[in-house]
This record gives sequence, structure tokens and C-alpha cells, in this order.
Amino acid sequence: MTPTGDWYKGGDEVGAPSACGGGSALMTLPEKNLGYKPETETNRRLRWMVGGVTILTFMALLYLVELIDQLTRHSLDNNGIRLLKTDVLWGISFAPVLHANWQHLVANTIPLLVLGFLIALAGLSRFIWVTAMVWIFGGSATWLIGNMGSSFGPTDHIGVSGLIFGWLAFLLVFGLFVRRGWDIIGCMVLFAYGGVLLGVMPVLGRCGGVSWQGHLCGAISGVVAAYLLSAPERKTRALKEAGTDSPRLKT
Repeated sequence: MTPTGDWYKGGDEVGAPSACGGGSALMTLPEKNLGYKPETETNRRLRWMVGGVTILTFMALLYLVELIDQLTRHSLDNNGIRLLKTDVLWGISFAPVLHANWQHLVANTIPLLVLGFLIALAGLSRFIWVTAMVWIFGGSATWLIGNMGSSFGPTDHIGVSGLIFGWLAFLLVFGLFVRRGWDIIGCMVLFAYGGVLLGVMPVLGRCGGVSWQGHLCGAISGVVAAYLLSAPERKTRALKEAGTDSPRLKT
């Protein structure tokens, strides 16, 4: 599945009468005449609406799960990620939707809404791919190193902050890969925001501290996702820099 962008190419083949009489001659067209069309206002509004609905639905799911957890006296919290425990591998799937308490979830709400919405604006396909990569690869890596540097003994990693760090890393690195002006500005804002985010990550009461392992693994997964999913943009840029994309020859 290839993520879709905000621009598309169109236009028919172009020819012109030859100065020597008969037939068509090759024409060199500047890039602005190659059929690039900006996104329509209708499509832009639809993209914003889909992005908003997507992240709000995910947020509602997290609150619903926490409500069930509270009503069942935290019976769900034991389903987090535990170091090399093969009998609880499902923790990789469940950990991001579990939280130690309401304070833990509320602390994650704003960064999740902001970062998730920014990624969802790039399209539902890209949002799903980024989330899946960070969720699975970040969770698996946390499963491998979960107790590293821990002074609390065996740990139970829960919370969506690993996914948040993955989204943050994706947005930062993806903006650098595509090298578009708006993305670079966004990177600067997100970098500053990320510094604040590091200081407000909630303390997990069940684990005795912040899951820096989950944050680290999520961030690394976000970088990998940015590299893989920026392939179309990087390829297009490489063609332009090589001079094979603009101007073009059409018959």
C-alpha cells in the first residue's frame, strides 16, 4: 500500500508541428505545465474531517478501556508488556490501550490528539501504517529490553506514550526526509514540543517509574517508519536533483 500525497500528475502527451514540415517535434515543458494540480478545498476539508474523526475515535477507545479497567478494579493492567514472557505476548497488542489510572491517561491525551491528528492529515493509509509499525515493532523491542536499567525488578509496561514518541519521531524525521518548507517548520515546532513532552510523561504507579524503554523503542520505530514511508517523496526528489524530472520531454 502506497501512501497518497497532496499532489497528483495528469495531462496528455504534447506535440507540436515540426518546423521541417509534418509530424510532431519534441517539446520541453517546464514543470509547472506538467499537470500538477493543487488539492481542492473540498478534498482538504474531507482530509481534515477524516483525520479528526480517526484520532477522536482512537481516543474514545482508550477512555472506554480505562473505564472498564476501573470498574473491574484494574484487572486489565496485568496485560502489559513483560520482559521475554512468552505466555503474555498479547501484551504487545494491549499495552498501548492500557493505563495505570485516569491521571496517566489524561496526561497522554493532549500529545496523542495533537500528534495523531497531524499524522492522520497525511491520509488514513499513512496513519495506519505508521501506527502499526510503532505499535508492533516498538512493542516487540520493549518486550526484549523491558527491564534494562530498572531498579524496580520485573516491570509491566503499559500506556500509549510509546506510540506518542513513535509518532513524534516520525513527524520529525519525515519532515527532514521530504524537505518541504512547511514540513521543516513543523519539525522545529515539534522538536520544541518534544522537549516539553519529555518533562510531562506520567509516572506509572504500577511500575514505579517512566517506561523509558517503551519511549525509546517507540521513537526508533517511528524513525524507521519515516524512512520507509517517505520512499515515494525521496524518489521524486532524487529524480529532480538528477535533472530527470524537470524539465521533461514529451512527444
